[in-house]
Amino acid sequence: MAACNGLFVYHILGLASLVAVFYFSLLGEVDLRFPGLLPSSGASQHSHDASLPFVERRGAQLFLEGRPFYINGWHSDWLMDQAVEPASRHRVSDMFRAATGMGLTAYGGKTQYVRWAWDEGVGLTASNDSFFFDPAIRDYFKVYLKALLTRTNHLTGVQYKDDPTILAWELMNEPRCISDPSGNTLQRWIEEMAGYVKSIDRRHLLTVGTEGFYGPTSPPEKLSVNPGHWFNNYGLDFIRNSKISDIDFASVHLYPDTWLLHADLEEKLKFVTQWVSSHFEDGDTELGGKPVVLTEFGLSHLVKGFEQSQRDAFYKSVYDIVHASAKRGGAGAGAIVWQLAAEDMEEYHDGFAIVPSETPSMQKLLTEQSCRLAALRHGEEEAKRILKAVCG
Repeated sequence: MAACNGLFVYHILGLASLVAVFYFSLLGEVDLRFPGLLPSSGASQHSHDASLPFVERRGAQLFLEGRPFYINGWHSDWLMDQAVEPASRHRVSDMFRAATGMGLTAYGGKTQYVRWAWDEGVGLTASNDSFFFDPAIRDYFKVYLKALLTRTNHLTGVQYKDDPTILAWELMNEPRCISDPSGNTLQRWIEEMAGYVKSIDRRHLLTVGTEGFYGPTSPPEKLSVNPGHWFNNYGLDFIRNSKISDIDFASVHLYPDTWLLHADLEEKLKFVTQWVSSHFEDGDTELGGKPVVLTEFGLSHLVKGFEQSQRDAFYKSVYDIVHASAKRGGAGAGAIVWQLAAEDMEEYHDGFAIVPSETPSMQKLLTEQSCRLAALRHGEEEAKRILKAVCG
């Protein structure tokens, strides 16, 4: 996922799945070159990039170079396949096809860790949730964490833990532990893994990656915000999970199509307002002043009766709430779209993909939000000067 504040674009890396990292500056034109990388070099000069600042947390806000940092970002998971040199691009797809042909799986996740432990005879159970409570599996994951955090990028010569072009680490995408609805198992795992990450890397921001569901220790009025009572029992507890001192900002997802299957647009928009506002308020109050980022949100065009105006209304509602919180200095630090795609990429579309050039109304909404947040960070006139090609 990429996070943009109107000046820089960073990448947020999931620790449970390694993805591509890139940074580029939005100073008039977009520069898609890797920072400090010479066209023909292998190990590049990195003196300029080493001087780049890290985004940090100050109370309920994110800061960069002494100014509030706001996120208007996007996901593009297809970059794993496409963002390589054209001459070698086919090799990525060929590798995955070959692996599939041999019966290998491209996505392992916590299931793979459980299988490894079980095959080695050290696993306690074959349950996927043993990923969270089995000591051997937790140690496996720590080995992976250390390998990733201390890996040296062969293009830049910089270890990931020292790379300022990475905005943050996410412990896991949408963790759930249904076998323990009390939330205690997942809470202990988050505390342990967050502490371990911070023992190696204290420079980068860290978030959990949860969807934001409220759990057993949440106030009753918060449980009613969940999209259904069954979401109370997924082993998650947003406030409790996000209060952990090693967690720098809280993460929330939003998929009304998936969560509210039989709701109409009006009901979904009402839920959107309540859901996003509630979590931003938590950042201001329940979390003692901690930033909250909507790290995934989207509306699918595959839903029966979909019209583009519905998606426009959905996005506008989210962006208005983000802007209102940011404007008053609240915990709302931004939102990240799932997902953006380029033209002629139907094979990557999942129903949520937005092709800006094909949907002018969405392109306008995305651009306006970038300009609004940039104006909060830099001032309106300075934002127009910096992003004159976008906000002029």
